[in-house]
Amino acid sequence: MIITRQQDVTDAVLDELARAPDERFREIMSAAVRHLHNFAREVKLTEAEFHQACRQIAKLGQMTTESHNEVVLAAGSLGLSSLVCLLNNGDDGQTDTTANLMGPFWRMGSPPTENDGSIVRGPTTGEPIFVDAWIQDYQGHPVAGAAVDVWHTSAEGFYENQDPGQENMNLRGKFATDQDGHIAFRSVKPAGYPIPVSGPVGELLRAQGRHNMRPAHIHFMIYKEGYKTQFSQVYSSDDPNLDTDVQFGVTRALVGEYVRHENQPAPTADIQGPWYSLECRFTIDPGQASLPKPPITGKAEGPRPKRVVLERAG
Repeated sequence: MIITRQQDVTDAVLDELARAPDERFREIMSAAVRHLHNFAREVKLTEAEFHQACRQIAKLGQMTTESHNEVVLAAGSLGLSSLVCLLNNGDDGQTDTTANLMGPFWRMGSPPTENDGSIVRGPTTGEPIFVDAWIQDYQGHPVAGAAVDVWHTSAEGFYENQDPGQENMNLRGKFATDQDGHIAFRSVKPAGYPIPVSGPVGELLRAQGRHNMRPAHIHFMIYKEGYKTQFSQVYSSDDPNLDTDVQFGVTRALVGEYVRHENQPAPTADIQGPWYSLECRFTIDPGQASLPKPPITGKAEGPRPKRVVLERAG
């Protein structure tokens, strides 16, 4: 089609997309083109603004490395990751779900760990926490033999892949549920943390007057044949940033009670002083078990990254 006016551009692109043999590809891309073109018309996008947007999109890819994924970080900061998760779980977004964001810090190959084992792989400061988790299906039956990946930050707010000072795979482990669908492990209580703001995501947050904090949480990934793989996060009920999570990930179903014990004997005799306990339950859907491509594959080198905390306006 030879273009004579601006509307012709959209029609021409849609006409070409109609040739695509894959029906779902046609549906998604046609909708994307219509919305994108109409967005440009609605805001009267200038050429300078368009080129600025292209530079930001390119920078998202340029800043994505083996130990950091700026693209996933951006999707979360716009609420897109959370929306897609909720649309695809809990009866297609109609009911509560224990599914949550995968996040940008899942690594393949966490060390297999026995139930009641520790995922602290080296010297790590922080108060001890003992976690019990149960996996069930929608009928409430325990799911035995599920592989459960666990990972979280240190008490200083760093995942091990960000922090060259932590042992490789520190605060990560893989467990198998027993006949009761149960796993248990020991770790240190995680801290909330600021997401990195040295790139396009930081510019986006500053422009909105938002902070960059995530509330403290522990990640779980549940995998078993015959069930849809579930990523989840259990958030600490005492965290001050639950209502303003920079990644819009906190759901009511996943606010957990991290119970502090000060004058009770700990589960192991080596603990002196306060410790925490957490109990949580996950319900998984029947479906096809599959694993996504890990957003990161390696560990950062050099100095520990500096924590930059943005203030929330208003």
